[in-house]
Amino acid sequence: MTHEDKGHYAKKHPPERKVKPEVLNALKKQISDKGVSCSALHKVASDLGESPAEVGVTLDFLEVAITKCQLGLFGYRPEKKIVKPAEIIPQELEEAIRNNLANNRLTCKSAWEIAEGLGIKRMEVASACEALEIKISPCQLGAF
Repeated sequence: MTHEDKGHYAKKHPPERKVKPEVLNALKKQISDKGVSCSALHKVASDLGESPAEVGVTLDFLEVAITKCQLGLFGYRPEKKIVKPAEIIPQELEEAIRNNLANNRLTCKSAWEIAEGLGIKRMEVASACEALEIKISPCQLGAF
């Protein structure tokens, strides 16, 4: 979604799409005037046994922005994106990224799995992707 879409997130979904009341109630407790963080959304999903995508759809219907992407790709003020291209990329990391590409992109979920598998921070994977000019998409929450 682009900045022009801000406040119109629900338009991404068919009008007949319903949200789960328990997800809706849990999200309402997490929202601040700045939005809700990626990590808080993933915690809600985990706590409720729901997928991040389900939580993301519910948030879209609330017309609330996601903040502080755990990959550093969006939701930070004032820069919006805080991840920077890595200066050095370990061969093992580059191979893991390249081996997990789908349509020349790395999914958010794969980025998380690579980080966990290599024992590094998620933003390090995003930083390597920035340097390699590899886009991360789609977001597990449906933000991009």
